[in-house]
Amino acid sequence: MNGAERPDDFDTLTPARIVEELDRYVVGQDKAKRAVAVALRNRARRKRLAPELREEVAPKNILMIGPTGVGKTEIARRLAKLCASPFVKVEATKYTEVGYVGRDVESMVRDLMAAGHQMVRDERRSAVAAEAARRAEERLLDLLLPGLKADESRITVVDPGSGDTREKFRSLLRAGKLDEREVEVTVSEQGPTPLGVIGGPSMDELEGALKGLAGMFGGRKKKKTVRVREARRLLEEEEADKLVDDERLAEEARTRVEQDGIVFIDEFDKIAVREGARAGGPDVSREGVQRDILPIVEGSKVTTKWGVVDTTHVLFIAAGAFNVARPQDLIPELQGRFPIRVELESLDADDFERILSEPENALVRQYKALLATEELELEFAPGAVRALAEVAARANAAAEDIGARRLHTVMERLLEEVSFDAPNLKGTKVTVDAAFVEERFRDVWKRDDLAKYIL
Repeated sequence: MNGAERPDDFDTLTPARIVEELDRYVVGQDKAKRAVAVALRNRARRKRLAPELREEVAPKNILMIGPTGVGKTEIARRLAKLCASPFVKVEATKYTEVGYVGRDVESMVRDLMAAGHQMVRDERRSAVAAEAARRAEERLLDLLLPGLKADESRITVVDPGSGDTREKFRSLLRAGKLDEREVEVTVSEQGPTPLGVIGGPSMDELEGALKGLAGMFGGRKKKKTVRVREARRLLEEEEADKLVDDERLAEEARTRVEQDGIVFIDEFDKIAVREGARAGGPDVSREGVQRDILPIVEGSKVTTKWGVVDTTHVLFIAAGAFNVARPQDLIPELQGRFPIRVELESLDADDFERILSEPENALVRQYKALLATEELELEFAPGAVRALAEVAARANAAAEDIGARRLHTVMERLLEEVSFDAPNLKGTKVTVDAAFVEERFRDVWKRDDLAKYIL
């Protein structure tokens, strides 16, 4: 299934199929996969209920418990991509209680709405891409014909507007022979307003109002001198935006966010207050953040620049290691809003071996593809991947356990010299075997303190 397509068939996304899709990118963690699969399936079931009952069915939010690097974020991200849902990842530690300096918790909803708006805009642009390209081509021809001289184009231009000449230029344009010429284009000026940095609901409303006023007066225009290749892209984007109804786009984006949105809150354990620590100090702010998050998770209306968003049916997935604090240290009301708790397992050498080779985005495949661009063939002999997995497991045991993230460090260390010399090794083949792995890491293990810094 293509994750960019919106699945409309109820029979398509069964829990088993969802787990099967997640298995392509995430190794193990079957309990977590089943939990998110059921949560997603319940969303599909809810849409088939009668309207009066549909509004009463709330999403079953999920609390993932496990160390870093075991797949919590990847499961949530792949789930959102699978069902084409608006998705945003936030960190609980970035928020502060109302009245303190910092980001307010409602900004996660505004971020989700921005992601949903961009998602729908991209879909609408794709739908009108052919017409936008046609219009952009006509505008480019209008710009090129008056500016091109006969000796430059090797075409005798008697009447620059004549159909015959225009078609000749069209052929040159489509063949890419005019891509390096410069033209002056006038496009709508794009870019963030300073108000967007400040944040806050009132700022969103003010920014939207100012944009509305700018639209009434035709918006700001800017002249730019660019090459034809860049001009085509700018004009196609502008023409696509003209063909998209902004009001309908915002309405569809709000509906998509409210019905299908997913918010992933990482480091959730960092805002938990350990038992006996509620007397005062910094823990007061942590509990305040929890109480600010609570109404968002329960369901509230948040004002964004594209309208009011109701979070009642947004799916929230929280995650944390909970090494020090426990889920029971969260305030009771917030605990109740995450009824599904899943504990993810730490990864060992067997898991690392599978992660290196099985997923579609496996690191071994990535490095083979990267070095292939240098016309260098990289081959991993039997036993090499297992040796790498054991190195990663040993490094995690000797230092901080960072899960599968350790594999990136190990792979970089392994192929450091090969990557450096790759431009001089074109047309050759490099074989990585267990002996190669042992040789690259022999010096690292001589001193435990050195291994902690290098790996």
